[in-house]
Amino acid sequence: MDFAHERCPNCGRTWPRRNPLLTVDVIIEMEDKPGSIVLVSRRNEPLGWALPGGFVDYGETVEAAAARETREETGLAAVDLREFRAYSDPSRDPRGHTVSIVFTAKAAGAPRGGDDARIAQVFASDDLPEAIVFDHRTIIEDYLKAGPSKAP
Repeated sequence: MDFAHERCPNCGRTWPRRNPLLTVDVIIEMEDKPGSIVLVSRRNEPLGWALPGGFVDYGETVEAAAARETREETGLAAVDLREFRAYSDPSRDPRGHTVSIVFTAKAAGAPRGGDDARIAQVFASDDLPEAIVFDHRTIIEDYLKAGPSKAP
């Protein structure tokens, strides 16, 4: 996907994009492992570990997008999905300007990678991998500072 340009579906002409793209990310805590966080190993650039998430489809609510992305990338059903915060730093995604609505959720079961995720894995919040992409380490730190039980 070319983040910097939009393309006319009829003639193929492109022009510079003038607005950020809307995304969602989900902080998933496993119900049987308090203090855990599910991360996915990305299949596409930029490579590394990330919170499950992705683009909001046209006509889709951000809540539906968060539930869909959780299911597609981890195989888990998001329970108690709640809006946490929005992140909008223009440099948060090296591919282009995105705004992410971040949600928290709980889930049960064993995560498995799917769609854009090669692997989905549960990590203790105090033992996260080094290679976390985008601004997801900051998002996780903000969540932990708020206290998972105190997050909205």
